[in-house]
Amino acid sequence: MDRGYARLVTSYFRRTGPHTFQPTELTGGAWALDEQHIAPMTGLIVHEVDRLVAARGGDELVTGRISMDILGVLKVADEFELTVQVIRPGRTIELLEAVVVTRGRAAVRARVWRMGRTDTAAVAGGAPEPLPDPEQLGTYSLGDVWGGGYIASIALRPVVASVPGRGTVWIGTDTSLVAGEQAGELAEWVKLIDTANGIAVRESPMEWMFPNLDLTIHLHRQPRGRWTGLDTEVIFGADGQGLTSSTLHDVHGPVGRAEQILTVRQLQAFHRSPVRTG
Repeated sequence: MDRGYARLVTSYFRRTGPHTFQPTELTGGAWALDEQHIAPMTGLIVHEVDRLVAARGGDELVTGRISMDILGVLKVADEFELTVQVIRPGRTIELLEAVVVTRGRAAVRARVWRMGRTDTAAVAGGAPEPLPDPEQLGTYSLGDVWGGGYIASIALRPVVASVPGRGTVWIGTDTSLVAGEQAGELAEWVKLIDTANGIAVRESPMEWMFPNLDLTIHLHRQPRGRWTGLDTEVIFGADGQGLTSSTLHDVHGPVGRAEQILTVRQLQAFHRSPVRTG
């Protein structure tokens, strides 16, 4: 990517209509530079859910789960449509569905559970220990492992040195979701979670492919702050399946977990899959 262009572009998407968007080059990678990394899309889906909620007057519900099935390729060059509808309405619990359509077909389907906020501070507990303060840690680049505009747009601060299949890092970025729009705190925070599959690779992506087919995020509290913490483990099975599992943190401590199912394939045996993911 042209570094001069990268300095000029400050968002992952531009809105082109009420429900349509154009990606910028900062969404590119990691498996192919002309394909979108799914991480920013996660944040955009939450942003559009927030806009729908605001348009109907707002409410006191919070997000408990975001599950995304990645059905196909999203090209950086292609405009796409993102629509959100309520599947299960309710005053204390509701389910919404977001669909991303490009080139006339659905490329992502996501469902978001939202639930009522209640005071359970008296019984809160069970979470692991917080991670160290990211502001006190050194920086690290994934550019030697992965290419693309998305990886170039993020800053990493490792908590410990990553080893194959295990890594703990903070991720932050100054890149906004949508040009000229203020996204909510949750949307800005989740837009970095799909990076988990690339921070502690078990095998070189020059020799093996292990894209994720989904991303499921469960939250036990709402995250705050600009840093997304990933305490991640990657497992490869013996028959082409893998799993990336992450405990999710903000600067105040753990907030939930994320899981990504992987399709593991030796690169020389891989020609072209009908599914390409983040």
